[in-house]
Amino acid sequence: MLDRILSVVDALDDRIDSAWNGLRGRPTVDRMFYTASELADFSLLWHLLGVGRSLVPPADPRIVMRLSAALGVESALVNGAVKSLFGRSRPLADVERPLYLRVPRTSSFPSGHASSAFMAATLLADRDPHLRAVYFGLAALVATSRVHVRIHHASDVAAGSVLGLALGHIAKRAWPI
Repeated sequence: MLDRILSVVDALDDRIDSAWNGLRGRPTVDRMFYTASELADFSLLWHLLGVGRSLVPPADPRIVMRLSAALGVESALVNGAVKSLFGRSRPLADVERPLYLRVPRTSSFPSGHASSAFMAATLLADRDPHLRAVYFGLAALVATSRVHVRIHHASDVAAGSVLGLALGHIAKRAWPI
């Protein structure tokens, strides 16, 4: 049964990757996705947004403290514990990447970029509901960038996104602001 499910997931990932090929190789699109992926390395984008938000009136340093602490826990959990349970290989880049990008050595499943993005968006939107669409739009851009740059399969990104949403809601309950 599990083999059948994994076979279906692999086939779906292959179809999505193949469909995505129409966007690859376009300089503007490549630049956008590679930049999003690079900015989100080590959750830099989310830490910067947290710092910025904590300085905007009404200034509240608890925003960046909660976000940074939650991102640290999320990274240890996802990139350490969860990824070690899976040995999924990353997609093969059949052509040279048009722009430089660091390729992690860990398991492909789940996407840490997607989990940190959706967790951060959940926490940032908690304090700024009027910017909810912006935060989640950035999270979606970062998450899908990992498919575009062929560092994750679509199912890795989907699982990471769901995990990030769940972790974001847990963090909101554990550390309300």
